[in-house]
Amino acid sequence: MTTTTEIVLLALGVFAILTALTALGESLRARVPAGQHAAGVETFNARIRSWWIMAALFSLALLAGRPGLVLLFALASFAALREFATYTAKAREDHAALALAFFLILPLQFLFVGLGYAAIFTVLIPVHVFLILPVLSALGGSPRRFLTRVAETQWALMTCVYGLSHVPALLTLDPARAGEAAVLLVAFLILTVQGAELTEAVARRRLGGPLIAPEINRRTWAGVGAGVAAGTALGGALAWLTPFPVWQAALLAGAGSAMGLGGTMALSAIKREHGLKDWSDLIPGQGGVLDGMGGVIFAAPLFFHLCALLR
Repeated sequence: MTTTTEIVLLALGVFAILTALTALGESLRARVPAGQHAAGVETFNARIRSWWIMAALFSLALLAGRPGLVLLFALASFAALREFATYTAKAREDHAALALAFFLILPLQFLFVGLGYAAIFTVLIPVHVFLILPVLSALGGSPRRFLTRVAETQWALMTCVYGLSHVPALLTLDPARAGEAAVLLVAFLILTVQGAELTEAVARRRLGGPLIAPEINRRTWAGVGAGVAAGTALGGALAWLTPFPVWQAALLAGAGSAMGLGGTMALSAIKREHGLKDWSDLIPGQGGVLDGMGGVIFAAPLFFHLCALLR
């Protein structure tokens, strides 16, 4: 079976699930009495419509291979960085650093990913950029909240650019082991991490139990445990998307799921600090890129390096 055939079959499977969810949403809407408004049902249907669009874009990017995936995630990274930067501490003296982040560092990071220069894209932001940005801000001449301003810009880049760039970076792994099928690793990562998040959301409502951090979000230990277990099991079931045996695929998915759920907790803490429900309204029913892809952002670098170790 060719990689293209596998991508098409995977896309058809996702579309079949979305079709069933769409039918469920319309059924729920039909049960709402005339003249009444069910906010939960409308939100559910809005999310399904967004998932259709995202699934179609992602499927096309997979079929396009490395150029399509790099472009798609570069655009998502730009949107995520804009969301994050909206709520960072800034001063006039930081304008040069912010312009550098958006229009030089971000394109360079994804260019190096596209070219497969792992020795550069794995250290560009957490080493060189982390050292350069404070210098640029210091040249602006203002010491007011200097450390806060610099640190928030650094972590905006770390989260929105470095993290997301490691999704298409999976295509740079040893071609002798993964070959063209490396594009399926991207699908594997996203499906398992998102599957863990969906399971966690359902399990927390069904199982209840103690909250992990009540002031941050409503996640429970039982829900997170169920989410990681589901991500691990899904990874084993989808091992055919990877060049790894079932047990390794399951462990990779479990690690990615745990990191993804932890990462979304961190993003939730930032939102609560700023009094936000969502990062933006870019995606109807979902919020912003950071709301929809937060788990993948945190899971991708860990997943990338674990795959590199196992290749």
